Amino acid sequence: MTNTSDEGSATAGRSRRAFLAATGGMALGFTIVPRHVLGGAGFLAPSERVNVAGIGAGGMGGGDIATHARNGANIVALCDVDDQRAAGSFGAFPEARRYKDFRVMLDKEAKNIDAVTIGTPDHIHAVAAMAAIRAGKHVYCQKPLTHTLHECRELTKAGHAAGVATQMGNQGHATEGARLTNEWIAAGIIGEVREVHVWSDRAGLLWKQGIGRPTETPPVPATLDWNLWLGPIQERPYHPAYAPVSWRGWWDFGTGALGDMGCHIIDHPVWALGLGAPTAVEATSTLDGSLLEGNKPNFETYPIAAIITYEFPQRGALPPVRMTWYEGGLMPPTPAEMPPGQRLPGNGVLYVGTKGKMHHSSHGGLPELLPAALYEQANQVPKTMARSAGHYEEWMQACKGGPRAVSNFDYAGPLTEIVLLGVLALRAPGKRLEWDSANLKVKSAPELNSYVHTDYRKGWML
Repeated sequence: MTNTSDEGSATAGRSRRAFLAATGGMALGFTIVPRHVLGGAGFLAPSERVNVAGIGAGGMGGGDIATHARNGANIVALCDVDDQRAAGSFGAFPEARRYKDFRVMLDKEAKNIDAVTIGTPDHIHAVAAMAAIRAGKHVYCQKPLTHTLHECRELTKAGHAAGVATQMGNQGHATEGARLTNEWIAAGIIGEVREVHVWSDRAGLLWKQGIGRPTETPPVPATLDWNLWLGPIQERPYHPAYAPVSWRGWWDFGTGALGDMGCHIIDHPVWALGLGAPTAVEATSTLDGSLLEGNKPNFETYPIAAIITYEFPQRGALPPVRMTWYEGGLMPPTPAEMPPGQRLPGNGVLYVGTKGKMHHSSHGGLPELLPAALYEQANQVPKTMARSAGHYEEWMQACKGGPRAVSNFDYAGPLTEIVLLGVLALRAPGKRLEWDSANLKVKSAPELNSYVHTDYRKGWML
């Protein structure tokens, strides 16, 4: 990730945010040419209908497919390793051709597909998205963009080079709340921000963490192709503790609560404060830095609770920022300025400024100011950022040659790297990791560099 905030004045800071709104955020150091200028393979005139294939047709993936269809997409093919999990999508789109292996689908449907939407478990995101990009297809991929830091960097570069329309599934990036947050911070309503708190209640709420690998070997359901579900990950026996819904808590398949919600929550301070790559990150397990009993990493599942602190450097005239993530029931202290009886939401962001504080819920919730007297100034701030037609609508328009989706991979990739660096820190609680973003290496703990990527099984490639 590179730092795109090198302006030296408040006026320049406003210009920087206008740039972020127009281009989708942190650049990777090269010129971005709009897809409608490039034309060529994968380009569609605005009047044409987009032929979309779904990879991962159940759960969130199925919801994405249905939403794209409502936005005018023609669903021509569906791929899922679990017939039962995907039954809803199969029934909703009976004319769509069915596949279990996305590699076979991309080969056989090469001339029929314009774009692909990916809603699989995390460990499949990168290999599926890269295959689609190499085939010249537009790509919508659920968050987090990838499972590993190496995958994220490579996929971001590939999507940019191919010039296809890309979008990550962090829906809150398109909200009015996200834009007000940007505009109010740019206007200095809460003053200079050096401290941010972000948190989620997901760890252990929807899946188990802090548990070991199951020893039972129940039969694989007849509707599931377990080998394809594993994809690039090293082989292990099937168990319902992994699939279809609890994979997120396992190191090999998911990225824990941070991977699940970080791209929704951390997105907003990253965008509003122009944060690039952090210089350091450190994970602990309680507010006082000690480890909870039985909470040492077992490298099968994520710890039951954690606190992760990021250090971001100065960006031009903007000061350094310390951002702290809380999960598993841990939260920042309730601000003293909050009215009696009011509490922070279960997932959200708290910005601490020199003139006041601001907080909002996940997915770009509307920002709330502390003290309330700050609203008088905030209500005078002009709306300088372009408003979104809608998260999914942005991608569909981009597929037709319209403006780039704001959370395209040039923005979503660096955001995901920040999230995944926190995931990496969970492997060494209590150790400060000094991060070399340019080379994707931990300078202070080289033993962790082996986890920047994972070895794929034979037959799988990025």
